[in-house]
Amino acid sequence: MRAAIWFLILFAVAVALALFAGPNASSVTVFFAPYRVDLSLNLVLVLLLFAFVLLHVALRALGALFELPRQARRWRAQQKERAMHVALMDAHTHLLTGRFLRARKCADAALHQEASLREAGEAAPQGAQVRAMAHVLAAESAHALQDAASRDRHLQQVLDEALQPGRGHGELAEGARLRAANWALDDQAPQDALQWLEQLPQGVSRRMVTLRTRLKAARLAGLPMQALDTARALIRHRAFTPEAGTSLLRSLAGDALRQAHDLTQLEKTWRALEPAERIIPEVVCVAAQRALQVAPTNNRSAGATLARQWIEGVWPHYASMGYTTRERLVGLLEASLDDADTAWLARIEAAQQRLPHDANLQYLAGMACVRRQLWGKAQLLLSSAATGLSDERMRRHTWATLSTLAEARGDFDASQAALAQAAALR
Repeated sequence: MRAAIWFLILFAVAVALALFAGPNASSVTVFFAPYRVDLSLNLVLVLLLFAFVLLHVALRALGALFELPRQARRWRAQQKERAMHVALMDAHTHLLTGRFLRARKCADAALHQEASLREAGEAAPQGAQVRAMAHVLAAESAHALQDAASRDRHLQQVLDEALQPGRGHGELAEGARLRAANWALDDQAPQDALQWLEQLPQGVSRRMVTLRTRLKAARLAGLPMQALDTARALIRHRAFTPEAGTSLLRSLAGDALRQAHDLTQLEKTWRALEPAERIIPEVVCVAAQRALQVAPTNNRSAGATLARQWIEGVWPHYASMGYTTRERLVGLLEASLDDADTAWLARIEAAQQRLPHDANLQYLAGMACVRRQLWGKAQLLLSSAATGLSDERMRRHTWATLSTLAEARGDFDASQAALAQAAALR
């Protein structure tokens, strides 16, 4: 279709020229004494057109001639800029493949090319970004090569570049600070990592990569409450699976509770936990155990009361817990039974009746009966629990208690047999 249109245009031009040039009898006379030249109008028009074309070509050729030096400078600048970008890409590639020395050399080459462009007045449009990226790659390579001085020098140059007005690459400075925090973690300096993270803007500090780095730094620095707050934020961002998130919260909450050195500090830490964390059985076990450990010698009942209070929140879910957790919970309850009220004794008895074959509950109910001086029931429950317990301490305590009960009723043979069983577990 396009070819047909061009043919029609060509035919129209040919017809117009034929109509104009054929019958045109006009002439142009040029006088310059003593000569006279008569030319047809068509020839004059052709000569004028040819002269215009010749003049145009001459002017273009003259312009191209004068443009050669500038084009040569532009070509050299393009070659340097291309070499700069190639060196930057090579530095990144070598860094990813673990060739850190080559990566640093390529980053230095990119910086050299960019500096030569600026000195020649042919600065690349993205020169500032390329310079900052090259410094970051050089610092990363220096860190991998354990050259801390070179790493810090390149890092400072990136930060100084970001402070200059009108640069507009604050994101590179933020990325450099993030990398600096990770380098500090690699150097086992979590406090330095936290200081780098504190310099980030509020929006950057809420990003997932920043939160992950903060979590590592807080855990390494021994700040479980700060790590716990960070882990909660990561879980809200769905950075972990539900199982992994629960496991992380359980671990961090346990670390925070273990750092308490008195009951007041322990209660404060417990109140800082979220309700969902207070019903994790493993967290409750850590809190109860810590309450029994840090209770003052002259007021052991205060720790036992706190332990029972916290265990009460998870006791209804005893049947759904794992065996190890149930065993630990029973041991903690048994250690805090000295001043337990009748309500707790009723809870223990009800749980044992719901799970009559649970050896741990048989042991706990038996010890509760011993404290209430129900010797016969205690003898029955402890005898059933003795063969089913897996914890050596509980089994040893069970046989020792059975020995005491047998001795109290005058059955010295049974007492000696139970005592031998207890001695065999030492």
